[in-house]
Amino acid sequence: MIHKFLSKIKNLFFPKPIIEYRYNSYSQVGEDAIVAFLFADKKIEQITYLDLGANIPDFSNNTYLFYQRGYRGVLVEADITLIPTIQKVRSEDKIIHAGISTSLEEEADFFVFNEKGLNTFDPKEAESRSNMEGYSIVQTVKVPLVSINKVIENNFEKFPDFLSIDIEGLDLDVLKSLNFEKFPIPVICVESCVFSENHIRPKDRSIIEFMLSQDYQIYADTYVNTIFVNKTWFNN
Repeated sequence: MIHKFLSKIKNLFFPKPIIEYRYNSYSQVGEDAIVAFLFADKKIEQITYLDLGANIPDFSNNTYLFYQRGYRGVLVEADITLIPTIQKVRSEDKIIHAGISTSLEEEADFFVFNEKGLNTFDPKEAESRSNMEGYSIVQTVKVPLVSINKVIENNFEKFPDFLSIDIEGLDLDVLKSLNFEKFPIPVICVESCVFSENHIRPKDRSIIEFMLSQDYQIYADTYVNTIFVNKTWFNN
């Protein structure tokens, strides 16, 4: 009797959110759980996502939690060796093998490392990482490029609810190429620390300053990533 009474009290004052967010996290530092809480708090029942740099589709990934709940989106990955795994694990998502362009070029050199998480289009970043002990470039391949604006135009009715960016050194350039006026994406999670072979990773303040200049505010920061929300959407 007491247990039932306490359960009623709990449900009265702490009702279950429309979107359940108390699940295991598949992100690097729990970013998906934070974003899930945000959408639950805003009582948003349908979520679409765009994942740039999907990498391993169900590990250290910011969108797999939402896929598990039945939501669908678009994954963009430049490493063709990862595409079969992504297609198998995320068969109901749309998967695009490409890099995200920041210029008019239609393809670019992609530096593939012995550690998948280090792959990058950035030559300077590739050189820096290859000089670190234990890391090396396995091969350099040409990969097709597509703009983030075209990806959104061709695959979403308006724009995704959630954008996750982890493209190793080019995150800021891609954000600068995004048409924020046309695509005021509600929630954006971006890697905002500088790569390091140890736990000391300085924050990239340029990303944070740019997002603040685009009428976004910081919702949460996990040290590795920063989660931004569109002010108009968040305060509505």
